[in-house]
Amino acid sequence: MSVDPSAPEIVTQDLVTLMNAARTCVLVHDAETKNILWANPAACELLGWPLDELRPLKANDMSSTAPQYHRVLGRAWLQEAVERGSSRIEWHYRTRSGRVVPTDALARRVELAQGPAVMVEFRDIEREQATEQALRRTTSSIDALARHTSTIALTLDAAGTVRFATDTALALLGMVPEDMGRPLDELGTLRVGGRPVTWADLVARAAPTAEVQLQVPRPDDEVIWLEGTLERLAETDGDGLLMILHDVSGRVHREVLRERELQRENYQARYTAMGDMAMAIAHELGQPLAAAGNFLAGTTRHAGVLEDEGTLSHESADRLRFGIGSAVRQIDRASAIVGAVRAFVGHLEHTSQVVDLHDVVDECLYFVRLRAAEPGVRVVLHRHPEPLPAVCERVLTGQVLLNLCFNAIDEMTACPQGERELVITTGGADGEAVLTVEDSGRGLVRDPFAESFTSKEEGSGIGLALSYRIVTRQHGRIWAEAREGGGSRFGFALPLSADRRPE
Repeated sequence: MSVDPSAPEIVTQDLVTLMNAARTCVLVHDAETKNILWANPAACELLGWPLDELRPLKANDMSSTAPQYHRVLGRAWLQEAVERGSSRIEWHYRTRSGRVVPTDALARRVELAQGPAVMVEFRDIEREQATEQALRRTTSSIDALARHTSTIALTLDAAGTVRFATDTALALLGMVPEDMGRPLDELGTLRVGGRPVTWADLVARAAPTAEVQLQVPRPDDEVIWLEGTLERLAETDGDGLLMILHDVSGRVHREVLRERELQRENYQARYTAMGDMAMAIAHELGQPLAAAGNFLAGTTRHAGVLEDEGTLSHESADRLRFGIGSAVRQIDRASAIVGAVRAFVGHLEHTSQVVDLHDVVDECLYFVRLRAAEPGVRVVLHRHPEPLPAVCERVLTGQVLLNLCFNAIDEMTACPQGERELVITTGGADGEAVLTVEDSGRGLVRDPFAESFTSKEEGSGIGLALSYRIVTRQHGRIWAEAREGGGSRFGFALPLSADRRPE
């Protein structure tokens, strides 16, 4: 603004009027002594002193008592403005009532008619600082929610598209920030009350909130279970939704394990009842089997007499003896099974019998091939070159092998004729005799040994359960797994005899 030399008094008065009307606080200090020369009404009002009482005050009379606002530092700040032209600082003034007021203060050297002075402009920034602190706290809370908390938070639009996800949510959902914009139902299965639902059904339930579960598959075949709520948000651009979830995988997995434990307890109770029944059956079958053997022996002797008398031809007698001999062998085998069942139920924990696993295979192979012939299943045997002396009960271990082979043969009846192949493999490793049975069937949907009973409609429900019990009570292990290229592989391992292990 230019000054008219002809009217200096009017211009000076106008400037004073303007300064008095300003809401910015102004103090004018002498450049040499730093004494207060003048203050505008805004400064007097903020500090609580009238101008005549304010002029004699020094820095220690009107500044915070904190060390960083000592009089020496205040004078140094003003002197820097004298020497450099200006200097800015955050200065805490103390009012007449004792309230400390944080201010943003700018000191500038000005040339007055009576000599150089320092004009300090300052404004109360207490409210700004409070707002800034609140903003920092809010930002910190949002950052903690987004990055450092275990809470999983998602915002979605009405179509179910993810618009925002916390870092925890990104990690659990297998997403990266660039994946924002994907529909939530592409990332996992939405459930309500354990049942799958669509996004539209879930949104319809949110009035304004709804409970929700999210089942997220992982590449390692594990499943993450998330549980929480979906809530509607009132937004000007349409309906937005907030989903808050927590990882409850541990709890779900514990519930599954508990359910399996209950199944095993149920199986144990059933197994105990079967043991009592097996003992009774074994006792009752002993005499009928012995009697049947005696009758067949008598029939064999009578056939010999008829042959000697010429009533029965040699060819017919041979056929009759072969049939009776086969029947006797089956009765003997049935008797051995009955005896083995009795020993198994009563004393298997103390089994000390040592049997070459190959002998068990040889005894069962005839029956396996007999069962495989009708459906056209090719049976292949890969035999370990050395003996495998296992500590086990011979007959019941054979029944486990037969059960695994018969299940595999039944499984392959649905396969094309040329693809039906059953592979039996024996081996030894880590002090165990190992036997596996592989088929080319449909493969495994789940671990059958994680359930107590078979799901086959025509099954008795005890085949695999009994196999599991027979092997584990002999201090062995049994398993099932999918086979590469399709099909499944069942196997069991039994401890090798300590003094007869193959080298």
